[in-house]
Amino acid sequence: MAATGSGAATEPPGLETQRREIEALLREEELRVGESWYLVGKRWFDLWDEYVKTGDQNAPSFPGRIDNTELFENSYRLKERLVENEDFVLFPAEAWHKLLSWYGMVEEQPALERKVIDLPSTLKVEIYPVEIFLCLHSNMDDVVTEQFSRTDTILAIQKVMQKRFEVAEDAEPRLWMKSSDTSCERLRNVHVTVLDACLSSGMTMIMELRNSDGTWPSSRPQIMRNSVDEQDTYRGQPGVCGLTNLGNTCFMNSALQCLSNTPPLTEYFLRNSYLDELNFNNPLGMKGEIAEAYADVIKQMWSGRHYSVVPRIFKTKVGHFASQFLGYQQHDSQELLSFLLDGLHEDLNRVKNKEYIELRDADGRPDQEVAEEAWRNHRRRNDSVIVDTFHGLFKSTLVCPECHKVSVTFDPFCYLSVPLPVSKERVMEVFFVSLDPLSKPVQHRVVVPKAGKVIDLCMALSQTTDIPANQMVVADVFNHRFYKIYHVDESLSCILDRDDIFVYELSSTCAGEDEEEVLLAVYMRERSHYRDYGSGGSNYSTTLFGHPLLMALPRAQCTRDSLYQLFLQRLARYVRQPDPAEEVEEEEEEDENDGEENDEEEELYKNQANGVTGDEGEEDSEKAGPSTREEESQENAQNDRHNKNNVHSEASPSSEGKERAEEEEEEEEESNSEPDRGSSTEEGQSACGSTDTNSQDAADGEQGAAEASGKEDEDDVEDEEDAEPIARVNKRAMARRCCAEKKRKPLFTIQAVNSNGTTDQGMVDGGSTFSSCSPLYVAIDWDPDMKKKYYNENEAEKYVKDQSMDVPQQQTTVQLQECIELFTTVETLEEENPWYCPTCKKHQLATKKLDLWSLPEVLIIHLKRFSYTKYSREKLDTIVDFPLRHLDFSGCLLRKAGTDCEPPSRYDLIAVSNHYGGLRDGHYTSYARNKDNGQWYYFDDSKVTCAKEEQIVTNAAYLLFYQRQDKIRQPTLPPPDNHITSTNHDGGGGAMEID
Repeated sequence: MAATGSGAATEPPGLETQRREIEALLREEELRVGESWYLVGKRWFDLWDEYVKTGDQNAPSFPGRIDNTELFENSYRLKERLVENEDFVLFPAEAWHKLLSWYGMVEEQPALERKVIDLPSTLKVEIYPVEIFLCLHSNMDDVVTEQFSRTDTILAIQKVMQKRFEVAEDAEPRLWMKSSDTSCERLRNVHVTVLDACLSSGMTMIMELRNSDGTWPSSRPQIMRNSVDEQDTYRGQPGVCGLTNLGNTCFMNSALQCLSNTPPLTEYFLRNSYLDELNFNNPLGMKGEIAEAYADVIKQMWSGRHYSVVPRIFKTKVGHFASQFLGYQQHDSQELLSFLLDGLHEDLNRVKNKEYIELRDADGRPDQEVAEEAWRNHRRRNDSVIVDTFHGLFKSTLVCPECHKVSVTFDPFCYLSVPLPVSKERVMEVFFVSLDPLSKPVQHRVVVPKAGKVIDLCMALSQTTDIPANQMVVADVFNHRFYKIYHVDESLSCILDRDDIFVYELSSTCAGEDEEEVLLAVYMRERSHYRDYGSGGSNYSTTLFGHPLLMALPRAQCTRDSLYQLFLQRLARYVRQPDPAEEVEEEEEEDENDGEENDEEEELYKNQANGVTGDEGEEDSEKAGPSTREEESQENAQNDRHNKNNVHSEASPSSEGKERAEEEEEEEEESNSEPDRGSSTEEGQSACGSTDTNSQDAADGEQGAAEASGKEDEDDVEDEEDAEPIARVNKRAMARRCCAEKKRKPLFTIQAVNSNGTTDQGMVDGGSTFSSCSPLYVAIDWDPDMKKKYYNENEAEKYVKDQSMDVPQQQTTVQLQECIELFTTVETLEEENPWYCPTCKKHQLATKKLDLWSLPEVLIIHLKRFSYTKYSREKLDTIVDFPLRHLDFSGCLLRKAGTDCEPPSRYDLIAVSNHYGGLRDGHYTSYARNKDNGQWYYFDDSKVTCAKEEQIVTNAAYLLFYQRQDKIRQPTLPPPDNHITSTNHDGGGGAMEID
């Protein structure tokens, strides 16, 4: 508002001159935005108009001093609903000043100055300014009232408030607008006008001042403390502050710690330089919100008042503007860093309106000229602290292979993504399962081509085992089933390092020339004790266990009886076959106790129809006799002793299992329904029951015949009386043993299943022959009692290690300079990314070479440890030996540095982002050098410890931050006392430990 007018007036010109000048100004003056106009009461103006028209300076209509009394209420407040040309007249500034100089103004009356504002589609003098209530957040009872034009900026209101409430000019305030409904809204952009901010009369403007610990009173984050009183008591080294893991946010914490310890960027925010450069109108930016959220985190970390800060608001902002970071999944710290640097650049871009610039090719011009033009064009659209600190320039050269057209461009970069030298070979660990049923699986370590096929794995294993490669089949075992059975022509890149790979030996000549061969996949399942009636039928649920088997056999042998004998042989190492003598003994006990078999159990095994029948049962009984079993036991014992003497360790392959991400939610124990399987009439009869009756009748018949013969020939009876009881007993024993052999229960049953082993499949040929598909999946189903009695789980899980497992794997180490040289190596473009040659007028697979032209003050080097191709994904754990000091780029920098005392091509390390783990999981940490005391620290989320320089170079290094030596400021504080250890201040989440 203008100051109060003075009562003194200069000598006015003639009345006619006054009238002519004022009328000309009123008639010719146009409204212009921002100009001032003044209100004059209609009563005074009418007196003046009559006075000048009379031409008599002594006329009684002399108006006197300008008097607007009729326009005011109390305290010179303008009355409401005044109407132009009825209550007042508007004068342009020049006309007003003339009248004021001629007539003066009533004492203490304020001049009614009003601004011209640009309303939608019209210009208008603002008669009634916006009246706003002002107060501080710390004392909201002390309210003052001020009027502001709609063209005034929020910054002008802020300065008025700082003056009225005596707030220091260098303080960092932020403003809130409170409407009548008590809702508050943050006024982020202080450069907009009151009109654009939609402020209206009656609203309250609240000024909030940042706390000394970097937080804001209105939205104080959760700080890790022992007590709230520590806000005023704790004093730590600024910047030595942890970041709480909000849930898989270690990638974000690692990147933030590295940027926090980048001196030029941190000092920029600590000095509040960002406030004047916030770009709220950039369509490529985030309306300044990312920059403000980042500034809040930095100010808290560098306040020296916190052990650990919770970056929850920052995480929310990042997820709002980059949906890939929503939620709490693990991400890549380099991807977060790339987004953050780009977001900060656009939020702080000093270029408000980006112009279109057409890029030109070199066309034979000197590199210096083209590079300067490219950098100048880049700065015309991109000018921020990020460009000042992190952007460099590299030269890109493309050569057409057909016309040899050379295209040279210079492109800016924010970080260097350098590849790591990749070995063409790969080490794989597999388990080899021999055909010998008494041999344990052997774990081998073999070297194969990284781009090889499964047959290459078999050939490498063949050299170790002397088994032909064509007699091997490779499978991935997971959760007791075959996750995948590989073909020999499949790529090895499909197999991950964490997969449990089993290689099975197949028989060499298992089928004749005309016989069809079947690949048989065998699962182990344990049947529950009780039927499951919940699924609508009387079925038994099953659970997979143990290691599956693969074998090849002729189609003719795919019957239950043949497979039963085959499986008994293959499982001989850990499945004990029953002793016939102990079975007969058990049956006799049953006869004594009950006199008959349990009907329900007998019916179950009759219906299974998987028992051994006929002559095959007799042959099996002979093979499994006491003498044979004793010999096999001796062989097993000798074999076990031999293995123990020749290997380092025995364990279970499952102990080296993995967790497959795509089957994380799959339960290890799966249940399925096993329907009651009815058998053919012949098989049911041969299992037990009728066979027992027929055998007993035959024995009784023989005994009756002997007695009849004795009656007819009594003379011979006396000679044979002593031999008769012995023969009769032998015949009865033979009959009983034959019955027992035929009645013996099978150890397990066999069922065709699907590839997961969870669903039973149908049979062919009346239920005795399996289907003709290959591979054929079958399950060996064990009754829990039979499994407990005859199946040795400990023995089944054992395996031995080949001597190749004892050879330690050498850790590959490369120099950082090698990676940089590889970055600048000539390469041919891929077919998916050809280059359009302007001469040939078509796309070409040109050769491309990148060279470094100029480097920034802070150079970020991204080590490309994660390799993604169309068929493979892997993480390279190669150790990159990078220097902590004097990294010299003079040998690979095209633009040579000057002859200053410190060449600008030499860099020192200031921070490292580390990644531990594999592709889909892992943990991020960081090393960083504090800019104030020069001490290295290790940041692991909320835990911070002192670090030594020799600890920094590891195979986990992922992002390297280097600062140019001529820009490094010497530490201003002495190094800390490394023997002082502080206690845990954030519960179980982490601690500040200075060792």
